Amino acid sequence: MVGFTMIDFAILVVYLLAVLLAGLHFSKKEMKGKEFFKGDGTIPWWVTSVSIFATLLSPISFLSLAGNSYGGTWILWFAQLGIFIAIPLTIKFFLPLYSRLDLDTAYQYLEIRYQSKGLRVLGALMFIVYQIGRMSIIMYLPSIVLADLTGISVNVLIIVMGVIAIIYSYTGGLKSVLWTDFIQGVVLIVGVTGTLFFLISNIQGGFGTVVDTLATGEKFLGQNDVLFDPNILKTSVFIIFVGAGLNTFSSYVSSQDIVQRFTTTTDLKQLKKMTYGNGVLSIGLATVFFLIGTCLFIFYNQNPELAQTVKQDQIFASYIAYQLPVGVTGILLAAIYAASQSTLSTGLNSVATSWTLDIQTLISKDMSFEKQTKIAQYISLGVGILSIGISIVLANGEIKSAYEWFNSFMGLVLGVLAGIFVLGAFCKNATKFGAYAGFVVSAIIVVYLKYNVPEVSSWAYSLITITTSVVVGQISSMIQLKVTNKSNDVKSESTVYYESN
Repeated sequence: MVGFTMIDFAILVVYLLAVLLAGLHFSKKEMKGKEFFKGDGTIPWWVTSVSIFATLLSPISFLSLAGNSYGGTWILWFAQLGIFIAIPLTIKFFLPLYSRLDLDTAYQYLEIRYQSKGLRVLGALMFIVYQIGRMSIIMYLPSIVLADLTGISVNVLIIVMGVIAIIYSYTGGLKSVLWTDFIQGVVLIVGVTGTLFFLISNIQGGFGTVVDTLATGEKFLGQNDVLFDPNILKTSVFIIFVGAGLNTFSSYVSSQDIVQRFTTTTDLKQLKKMTYGNGVLSIGLATVFFLIGTCLFIFYNQNPELAQTVKQDQIFASYIAYQLPVGVTGILLAAIYAASQSTLSTGLNSVATSWTLDIQTLISKDMSFEKQTKIAQYISLGVGILSIGISIVLANGEIKSAYEWFNSFMGLVLGVLAGIFVLGAFCKNATKFGAYAGFVVSAIIVVYLKYNVPEVSSWAYSLITITTSVVVGQISSMIQLKVTNKSNDVKSESTVYYESN
C-alpha cells in the first residue's frame, strides 16, 4: 500500500494548472453583458450537456454513490432512473416555454408570468443563499477526504480549489465555465470508468463474480428494501424513483445554475439534445459508481488484509489512494477535485448572474453591459471568498452536523421554488397572491415534516411541495379573483397552453 506519492502530487498540480490555463484560454475574448451571462452562441450542445452533468454530480455524490453500494444495496440506484420523469416533463413543457421567452435567468420567468418583481427577487435570493451553503460544503467535504489521504493541509486544498474556480469564473463568464466543466467532466468520466475496469480485473472471477453477487447476495435489493409501500410517503423504490425524478425536474426548471445552460440557445433541437445527453451521462456514470461499490465489497472480502478502517463514503477514495498504481492515483484524486471545481465554478457564475440580473437591476436602473459585467465579476469574487471562508471554518470546527443540517434544509428550496414555476405554467388563473400563498404553505408543511414527522421519507418532499404549491396556489387565486371580481391578465406565452400561429 504505497499511498499518495510525489508523482501523484505532481500529476494533481499539473492537472490544476491545466484547468486554470484552459479557463483563461476560453476567456481570451472579452465577454460583456449577455455574452458574459449566456455565452457567445458558439458553445456546442455536447459541451453544455457535459457541463450540466458535471454541475449536478457533486463530489459528495462521487464519494457516496460508491459508498452506498459498498455498504448496502442498489436501492438508491433507482433514484438515477428518476431522469425518466424529469427529462420528458422538462422537454415537453418547460424547454419550449423558456425558449420562446428567451429568458436571461430562471427567476425572470416568475416576473413575466406573475408580473411580480417581488417573486423574481424572492426566487433569486433563496437560490443564492442555497448555493452559497452548497458551495461551502462542496469545497469542505472533499478537501477533508483528500487531506486525510494526501497529507496536504485541508485549508490549502480549499483555498487552491476556490481560487482557481474564482479566476476563470471571474475572467471568462459562462463560456469559460462551460468549457472547463466539459474538460473536468471528461476527466471524471474517463478516470472513474478506467477504475471500474481495473477493479474488475483484480477480482477473482472477474465480472461474473460481480453479477453473481448482485443476483444472489442481496446487494442489488435487500430483504428490507420495499418496492412499493401503500403509504407512498414512506421510503420505497417507488418513492425514491418519483422523488428523485421530481428533484431533478425541480433543478431543471427552477435552479439558475441549470436553467442558465438552457439560456445559451433558443434552438429547441439543441436544448433537447443537451437534456437527453445529460440524462444518458447521469444514468451511465451512476451505474458505474454503483458497480464500483459492489466491486469494492467483493475485493475487500477477497482481500481482508487490505481492508481500510474508513467511513463508508471514503472507501472509494481510500481504494484510489492505496490500491491503484502510482500516477493513476493522482489522476483519480484529480477527478474528485474536478467534481468539486465544476460544481463550484458553476455556482459562482450562476450566483453572480442571478444577483446582477434579478436583483441589481432593481437597485441600479439602466445599467450598461459593461457595468453589469463588472458587478457580476465582483459578486463572483466576493461570493467565492465568502464560500472559501465558510469552508475553512467548517474544516477547523466541530460544526459539520450543523452545516449538513443547513444544507439539507436548503435542499428543500428547489422543490418549494419549483412549485410556483409549475403553478404558473399549468394554471392559467394563478395570480401573484396565489403564488405567494402556495410558496409559504408548502414551505411551512415540508419544514414541519422534516423536523417533526421523520417517518415521512425525504424523497417525498418534492412531491409534497409541488403538489401543495399548485393546489393552494390555485385555490387562493380563485378566491382572490372571486372576491375582487377581477380577471387575471396573463401572457399566454408564459403558460404551457400557448399555441403559435
